Amino acid sequence: MSAAAPHPAPDPDRDLPGPAWATIALLAALSMFGPFTIDTVFPAFASMAAQFGSDTLAMQQVTSVYLFSFGAMSLFHGPLSDAVGRKPVMVVGILAYVAASIGCALSTSLPMLLAFRALQGATAGGGQIVSRAVVRDLYSGPRAQSAMSQIVMIFAVAPAVAPIVGGWILAVGPWPWIFWFLVVFGLLMATLTATRLPETHPPQARTPLRVGPLLRGLWEVGRDPAFLRIAMAGSLAFAGQFLYIASAPIFVVDLLGLGAQDFWVLFVPLISGMVLGAHLTGRAAGKILPGRLTSIGLTIATVGGALNVALQVSGVPALPWAVLGPAVVAFGIALVFPVLQVAMLDLFPARRGAAASVGAFLTLMLNGVLSGAIAPLVTGSRLHLALASLAFVLAGWLLWRLHQRAEWRAAEHES
Repeated sequence: MSAAAPHPAPDPDRDLPGPAWATIALLAALSMFGPFTIDTVFPAFASMAAQFGSDTLAMQQVTSVYLFSFGAMSLFHGPLSDAVGRKPVMVVGILAYVAASIGCALSTSLPMLLAFRALQGATAGGGQIVSRAVVRDLYSGPRAQSAMSQIVMIFAVAPAVAPIVGGWILAVGPWPWIFWFLVVFGLLMATLTATRLPETHPPQARTPLRVGPLLRGLWEVGRDPAFLRIAMAGSLAFAGQFLYIASAPIFVVDLLGLGAQDFWVLFVPLISGMVLGAHLTGRAAGKILPGRLTSIGLTIATVGGALNVALQVSGVPALPWAVLGPAVVAFGIALVFPVLQVAMLDLFPARRGAAASVGAFLTLMLNGVLSGAIAPLVTGSRLHLALASLAFVLAGWLLWRLHQRAEWRAAEHES
């Protein structure tokens, strides 16, 4: 447990400015920056590669550069919001994201596109990461888990909708139109955040805006053993699902033999599993202990990964069996994600922004490696992709078991 100075827990029944569902919906929309920025572009990979004269490996960097940049800057969005408030960081970050998206739309070469994708990544976290801290500012206990699950349910739709929208845009116009769509999305989110979202981090609760305290806060979070175990268990397990998302252009087009308008074949089952899992997590809030629910979810995800491998070995037809296992994995991860997010933030009540940042940093760095290095290595066949997915989910499950044992030993020692 962190030694951070306690911050008064929010009243879980406090009145929100405006309808609570509207605030939850806006926070969910803000969390869509990642999926929309990554997945909307997938259908355009072939046309971008043809224009720039690039191969598959080079096009994977369009995703990995964004993720690495997002991860690096994610360390600072949260601590800045701890110091100056949530809304200023979110609004300024979103407007900078809009400028980066304009640069992507106007890019005339792959290096130019990659530079603006890096800028997109550096700024997108202003909305996506800080919104998690806002949830915990507003709610506590089972209601925080329930609110986070509602956000995951709405957020889960984005990876399914984004490539479909990208395919529709590509059907009527060139690939830069996809980035103009992101410009409009960013402007809408900036306007709603500025006018509709309450400031949830009052001045009296803020930390000093100085480099020393900011870095010490990050170090305090990043060295906490319990935080690292929880964060990496979730990151590794989620990697088993994200590997399919990062590999979508290869999986859908090359391994399944489908076209630019067919990404729904992968994403609809994935998102269906996520929505169902998030819904059940919300229903379980206050009824099933968070630790037990996490164990159940990770076990389901591991079984889904093993089922996925077995189906690929069995020689059954590619569809629908190639997407069944990933959908079960996504269901299990969705049971876990809201619980682990709340658990990480609860370890540092006075530094929720920093906790959200470090957690996002660890996940994004792993996802960047997955997209840029691992995905090209394991997409030679559906079986190789399934084996890699299972390995990551299993690693997350084992780390969670280690965390549980460490918590049990600590409890026995205290008693």
